[in-house]
Amino acid sequence: MTMPEIHPQAVVAANAKLGEGVKIGAYAVVGEDVELGDGCVLHTHAMLTGPSKFGKNNAFYSFSAIGSDPQDYTFRGERTELVAGDGNIFREYVTVSRGTQKGGGKTFLGDHNFLLAYSHIGHDCLIGSNTLFVNGATLAGHVTVEDFATIGAFCPVHQFCRIGRYAYIGASTVITQDVPPFSKIVTERETKSFGINTTGLERKGFSPERLQALKRAYRLLLHSKLNTSQALAEMRKSLSDSADVQELIKFIESAERGIVK
Repeated sequence: MTMPEIHPQAVVAANAKLGEGVKIGAYAVVGEDVELGDGCVLHTHAMLTGPSKFGKNNAFYSFSAIGSDPQDYTFRGERTELVAGDGNIFREYVTVSRGTQKGGGKTFLGDHNFLLAYSHIGHDCLIGSNTLFVNGATLAGHVTVEDFATIGAFCPVHQFCRIGRYAYIGASTVITQDVPPFSKIVTERETKSFGINTTGLERKGFSPERLQALKRAYRLLLHSKLNTSQALAEMRKSLSDSADVQELIKFIESAERGIVK
């Protein structure tokens, strides 16, 4: 059994639970009701607030503030929590808020998410796994980010929006509607879709056949004379054998705020 390594100038609450091999640097703070899995590392000046539970091998860099009270006018100190999985990286000045009772009481992160400096996850957000938050990416409350999505630098995301799997949002893009999976969204004069995230999907191992089906679907959605409903009908007719296209159709049909086109 490997005992935790706690710097003498760190502060650890008496009821905090520390797994094997946890390392806590100088001036770092582990608050009450915080549970850290095996192999977690807190660098100098990192701060964790509870109730929060973290899996194995998470890394918290200097001045990150994880598990703090929700930034919500209606919060009155109710017991809410943050739950995170394994292998997440929280770089300098990253902030993640716990949930609110009205939002379900929990903020959740999956595994192997990489949050670069100054990024923020608001209360009651649901984050999948293998996502990337570039510097200054900011989520309001109640946002859902699905697996492998990338939120670019200085991108604000409106509350209750959803970001689909493998989506890529370019820097300084304001998101006020749902972002469909597999897409590349970038603001020029206005926020619009530029089709599928080809380079990113290739890097994730998508075959040429999968990419071709998605390209055909997005041509119907963005570049044909069909409206959205007609484009979805045509996708069902001509691309019914593509699981990726079926996922795209299901996502669009369940959008409550419309989609970026």
